[in-house]
Amino acid sequence: MRIFLTVIILALLGYAIGFVLFVGNLPIAPTAVPRADGIVALTGGEDRLNTAVSMLEHGVAQRLLVSGASLSITKETVGNISGGGPRFECCADIGYAAEDTHGNAEEATTWAREHKFSSLVIVTGRHHMPRTLREFSTAMPDITLIAYPVEQSRAVLSGWWRHPRTAQLLHREYFKYLASLVTTRLASG
Repeated sequence: MRIFLTVIILALLGYAIGFVLFVGNLPIAPTAVPRADGIVALTGGEDRLNTAVSMLEHGVAQRLLVSGASLSITKETVGNISGGGPRFECCADIGYAAEDTHGNAEEATTWAREHKFSSLVIVTGRHHMPRTLREFSTAMPDITLIAYPVEQSRAVLSGWWRHPRTAQLLHREYFKYLASLVTTRLASG
């Protein structure tokens, strides 16, 4: 029984230390806007879309993929919500195939290869970026990925321990990240 309790305590301690390191190392947006061949924005908040569309409009990349959109959302709707202009009209694609982060990676890989892109700016929530980069780098190891994490209004990361919803969101994301570490490692052999 003592061995069992020791294993449980060590596992909980390992989880807690890993979680604190995970949260402490969440990436922040670079001060200089990166340049790349394409931009991929994962759906999940207006902050992500607004940032990605603004980047496209300012010439950061040739094209934009909004990955994981609901079938009820049109390109026109996304453009209206996020302030899309002429570059958005000509050079944005809406992807409907992805249902999760792994699906986003597959959808973006197909899109990047169709356009012969060798570099992508990835736009998603700050808390979501580690898992996103893990999935994307496994799916497309030959493409340079540039993280552009976005602070999302619903996730208060400064003082997260004082906000139960944010703490819960971070724990859920950390657990998914751990699962992604296992699945991507198995996928890459």
